[in-house]
Amino acid sequence: MFACKNQLLIWPSFIFNCSLQLFYLMFNFNTHEYYMKEALKEAYEAFTKDEVPVGAVIVCNNRIIARAHNLTEQLTDVTAHAEMQAFTAASNYTGNKYLDECTLYVTLEPCVMCAGAAYWTQISKIVFGAFDHKKGFTLINKNILHPKTELITGILQNECGELLKRYFKEKRT
Repeated sequence: MFACKNQLLIWPSFIFNCSLQLFYLMFNFNTHEYYMKEALKEAYEAFTKDEVPVGAVIVCNNRIIARAHNLTEQLTDVTAHAEMQAFTAASNYTGNKYLDECTLYVTLEPCVMCAGAAYWTQISKIVFGAFDHKKGFTLINKNILHPKTELITGILQNECGELLKRYFKEKRT
């Protein structure tokens, strides 16, 4: 009888644990793809404002703490890249200039300026979608990043690249 009671007590928790695991498998919010899709939302916002469609989010402890997109045209500021806006928002949120426990998700490979700023924030990880074959920092020197920063590339590369191609195609016509 005692064993039967234990099994009854274990059974509901087993069902709960399986249901919870299934939920996370179906709706995994903590993947690179999920956060890159959030950055893509920001890029689409930039696109609607006739800005170069680059979006960024910064994640800390599995939570988005900053969202940003290019604002160079709106602010008439060549430094108003999505990454720079996101660094500022994240630092304001955390109250700290160092983002060493955070991850930057950005739809386009950062330029040298943004990679240099990432160095100073000591961000722990940078994840980008599309490579920038003209102005990306990896063309110059991958060592621009802080030595502890991990780099992950090519997440949703096609989706990120297509939005940029569409933007520049529309600009030329």
